[in-house]
Amino acid sequence: MSNPRHTLPELARFHQHFAERIVPMWQGPGWNADMALPYEALDNQHQPLPVQRYRAMACARQLYLFSSRIGQPGAAERAAALFRSLQKHFHDAEHGGWFYSIDAQGKPLDRRKDLYTHAFIVFACAHYWGKVRENLVASTLNAALDIIDQQFARDDGLYEASLGEDWADLGSGPLQNPQMHLAEAFLQVLAVRDDAHTQQSLLQLCEALQTHFIEPAHSLMLEKPRGAVDNWFEPGHQFEWFYLLHTSPLLRDTPLHASLDRAFGFAEQYGVKDAAVLAMLNVDGKVIDATQRIWAQAEYLRALVLREAGEAKLASQMQALEARFLREAGWYECRDGEGNVSRHDMPSTTPYHLATCLEGLQRLS
Repeated sequence: MSNPRHTLPELARFHQHFAERIVPMWQGPGWNADMALPYEALDNQHQPLPVQRYRAMACARQLYLFSSRIGQPGAAERAAALFRSLQKHFHDAEHGGWFYSIDAQGKPLDRRKDLYTHAFIVFACAHYWGKVRENLVASTLNAALDIIDQQFARDDGLYEASLGEDWADLGSGPLQNPQMHLAEAFLQVLAVRDDAHTQQSLLQLCEALQTHFIEPAHSLMLEKPRGAVDNWFEPGHQFEWFYLLHTSPLLRDTPLHASLDRAFGFAEQYGVKDAAVLAMLNVDGKVIDATQRIWAQAEYLRALVLREAGEAKLASQMQALEARFLREAGWYECRDGEGNVSRHDMPSTTPYHLATCLEGLQRLS
């Protein structure tokens, strides 16, 4: 397949819309200068929603966003501010790790320690360190990796989804989505430095996921461990996993990659309707939730490049993303099963998905 960046005007429009419409929202109205944090979400008039909380994960995702654009005006300064805020507002000086959220005044709100947040801190700090090579960033990255290894890791190669403020066991067990973003974080660490321990942890994680999370009939990645009651799969996560595994030389020949490669067709057949990626299905392919989310569309789009789907299909899917989710004022976060806009706010976490989608589309051929 020829390189899509030279042949698809849809990609150029997507990139332009992202750079000119979406990113500036978080340099201007989406930024709380007093707190040096992004607001959780903006409404369709670019006004911040009433502040209930700020999440460490949202801060980390925006750190990734601006470090990925570090050569653009104001991006380096914004990334530096986000990195400082991550430490200032969310780090737990007593027990270590990072709180899930703070309130509008900057006091710890949800004091639990969750793997999803810590995975994004590793991901963002690894990416940022790759750009700036500063010792303080490296030490924060190493501290986050140590916390994950010492507190979240289980004997079976998986990781607890959530722990108490003082690392008490909450009985959460492992869940798929935090494990995926931890794998993504480990891959980012390996992209910027040699790290034998992280590499071994990543391989063990993928082996454990193959054992405990892959459904045998269609090789789907389940959201809860195999055998859990009321389990389901999300097509967007199948596509996201496929991209992560297929783009990694380390993981491309693993059993987990073979499983997700096989699952792709089933997820596409039952989980994509009229170019829209549906939210949740059971393992038989029955739709549980037909909500269409922009992040799932973005994951499907970048995964399609790896499937050598052909420029016509790729262009058609880009057109679907553009027509259904991009708008002059930014984007639509969700549509319901009938195609009606069901969420009008724009969360600060979504640009991460669009940035990684564009990065994947532009560097792959």
